[in-house]
Amino acid sequence: MTEPVIVKQFVITPAAGKRLIARALAAHPLIREALAERTVVIVAGTTNGYIAEEITSSLGIAGFSRGRFFRGITLPPGRRVSATGRLPDESAFPGDVVLERGVWRQGQTIDEVADSLREGDIILKGANALDLAHRRAAILIGHPRLGTIGPILAAAVGRRVRLIHPVGLEKRIVGDLDELARRLNAPGAQGARLIPVYGEVYTELEAIATLSGGAIAELVAAGGVGGAEGAVWLAVRGDAAQLAAAEEALRAAQAEPPFEA
Repeated sequence: MTEPVIVKQFVITPAAGKRLIARALAAHPLIREALAERTVVIVAGTTNGYIAEEITSSLGIAGFSRGRFFRGITLPPGRRVSATGRLPDESAFPGDVVLERGVWRQGQTIDEVADSLREGDIILKGANALDLAHRRAAILIGHPRLGTIGPILAAAVGRRVRLIHPVGLEKRIVGDLDELARRLNAPGAQGARLIPVYGEVYTELEAIATLSGGAIAELVAAGGVGGAEGAVWLAVRGDAAQLAAAEEALRAAQAEPPFEA
């Protein structure tokens, strides 16, 4: 007799989503294999800060802090300081997290190691826009030479290094990423540029599947107030064991406090 499918709904904030993605990737078989035998590069970003925290902790590595693990962040319009009242400290950037066979090569960046990466290695790079329907992501560019995505694409395309984009569902957009990029990158346009990227998209939906042994999550609604701004409603379905594992993972992540730069 086939076990009935159960559906449960959960609300998850952006910060909780970052934690959920981090815990799932830290437990992902591909990541665990690469950590043991290859090189994994976690490129600085807010979501990747949670990932680096989970992975280094799982390896017994001390000393990582995600407090300044980003190259740029989006703050509310008109606010140039963090929630703590401080300007983000550019001088405190610690470098990306480069793990060679589970050993943290502190202070290194993707620019310094990209040329040495080979097939079987993994790069984790966040994104700023998510086309959920087509499983595509795009990255805002502020640097005239493409910033970190330049050497990343050289490694991923030129040498088949696996590229994964951990990205929260709050970054979903509606529209053709290629067409949006054409408009933002056109001569005379102002503001950041946009580059669509082809790596594997990994959201809260994939995280739930990983942590539950196969439960299927769907985005069904979004929004909130009082700290739930940017939150998403997820409907999760699966058998009893999958739903129990998914609920355990989601409940644990829901306690995550808001991100503070």
